[in-house]
Amino acid sequence: MQAMSTESFIGNMRGPVVRRMDADYDAVRSLYNGMIDKSPMMIARCTDVADVVASVNFARQNDLQVAIRGGGHNGPGLGSVDNGLMIDMSMMKGVRVNPTACSVRAGPGCTQGDVDHATHIYGLAVPAGIVSTTGIAGLTLGGGTGYLTRKHGLTTDNLLEADVVLADGRIVTANKSENADLYWGLRGGGGNFGIVTSFLFQAHPVNVVYAGPVFWDIEDARTIMQKYRDFLPGAPEELGAFVGLKTVPPMAPVPGGASGQARLCRHRLLQWPDRRWSGGHGQVARKAAPAALQLDGRNALSGPPVHVRSVLPERLAMVLAR
Repeated sequence: MQAMSTESFIGNMRGPVVRRMDADYDAVRSLYNGMIDKSPMMIARCTDVADVVASVNFARQNDLQVAIRGGGHNGPGLGSVDNGLMIDMSMMKGVRVNPTACSVRAGPGCTQGDVDHATHIYGLAVPAGIVSTTGIAGLTLGGGTGYLTRKHGLTTDNLLEADVVLADGRIVTANKSENADLYWGLRGGGGNFGIVTSFLFQAHPVNVVYAGPVFWDIEDARTIMQKYRDFLPGAPEELGAFVGLKTVPPMAPVPGGASGQARLCRHRLLQWPDRRWSGGHGQVARKAAPAALQLDGRNALSGPPVHVRSVLPERLAMVLAR
């Protein structure tokens, strides 16, 4: 690699380019998964689309391997690369909500929490995952399943449009009518089509949210999972739920009797009543809980629950714990 080419690249960047000799190199290259340690030759910390284009052109001209970092939440560490160029877009975090069109435009560095924070004041939400620190870019391009999926589909199903930097440095827009093949590819067709620098999402009205986990001993896992399997297909689409087998540390909110156990079966429920269920908390709970959580007059998720988090309305929590 010619030094002049490197210096020219750094001069063309608005954001910083971090190299191995820089004091902040280790901090910037660190990954969400601390078990993975990679050492890129350079890290291009992009602040806008022009920086992304400059990075792509530099990598292509110098035959460098490239890794793309969005929100930085990737578990396998795919946002970095040894001896190559990390194109880091984590600082490109802008979010703009159009409440009239119920749409949201988000930058590639946004996390799910960034998007939720911006949409919440409008009573809107984009179907996303279950963790606020998840990067919206990787979540969308990888599918994206979460609490709103049963009602509104995957995150990628709600992608209306994307701006993409291609390998030759061109910037294109992909939607149903423009570059439709690329739009198809971004929404589940594979990977390595380009770098998405802007996402336009369909948002949906979200009114009142009820959420909370329920814990059972691992010995009851088979029964709980069978009941869950039979219960969920007939449940209202507003109910988002999943079953997980977890190791629970000895800390709040796990009750003392369950703390430190090697494994527990954890059922976590999130109720998203839509505007058909308007009214006070008590009214929503009375209407939602029996339909969502009872079967033939019994608790559909039978088994001795260990704990119900108190953020649930009292009546709904009683139905779960019964």
